[in-house]
Amino acid sequence: MTTAAYYLQLYDPRIIALSYGLVIQKFQVWRLITNFFFLGPFSFTFAFRLIIIAKYGVSLERGTFDKRTADYVWMLMFGALSLLVMAAVPLLWSPFLGGSLVFMIVYVWGREFPNARINIYGLVSLKGFYLPLAMLVLDLLFGNPLMPDIRGIIAGHLYYFLTVLYPLSGGKYIFKTPLLVHKLVAYWSEGTQINAPVQRDPFAGVAFRGRSYRLNGTQNRASPAEQQETSTASQTPNNQTEGAAFRGRSYRLSGN
Repeated sequence: MTTAAYYLQLYDPRIIALSYGLVIQKFQVWRLITNFFFLGPFSFTFAFRLIIIAKYGVSLERGTFDKRTADYVWMLMFGALSLLVMAAVPLLWSPFLGGSLVFMIVYVWGREFPNARINIYGLVSLKGFYLPLAMLVLDLLFGNPLMPDIRGIIAGHLYYFLTVLYPLSGGKYIFKTPLLVHKLVAYWSEGTQINAPVQRDPFAGVAFRGRSYRLNGTQNRASPAEQQETSTASQTPNNQTEGAAFRGRSYRLSGN
């Protein structure tokens, strides 16, 4: 959408580009986020990046990060923060860091699925571990700049080292998903996070919250007074209950 709007001349890319001078002097903080949404003009490289997101990004979400939506969001956020820090170095600066974030996905996927067999254009077959290197070579052959790929490799390796390699070597796992990320995922009720420290909002994303009615016209949700009367009636002895086809013990859903 960002690239299409650019070709329709709906905005100037310089408005969303990363510029620490404008961020600090004029407090244009949106540049810290908007620069990730521009993947370049329509081209083969642009299409290739979309394919990476659709294939390897979704593969990570459904595989390694299955039922770990907050952890997946934190991986992307950590990658973005790492790239912003690297961009503070003049040699590593770029007005748009979206391509580097996409390549970070490729690197993490290659480390998570090192033995997966992949084909490149149906000509070369290799393991997933070598996928980042193969794409780096392809960009070199196509004449694309290598700095976005290098930044993505650095950010991806830093994340994988802190979350996997360092704990496996005996180090303490301290790189946990922040509570704020868990709260955001729970608030929007998108995806699933097992063992989440916060409860999911059951009403998130609901436009209308009213009482529901059955087809016979009776309300499906009783008022507090009606619920109390129903609870009192359920506690009456069995000999006071008339017309009941079955009279047995009642149990709550909790099992008590």
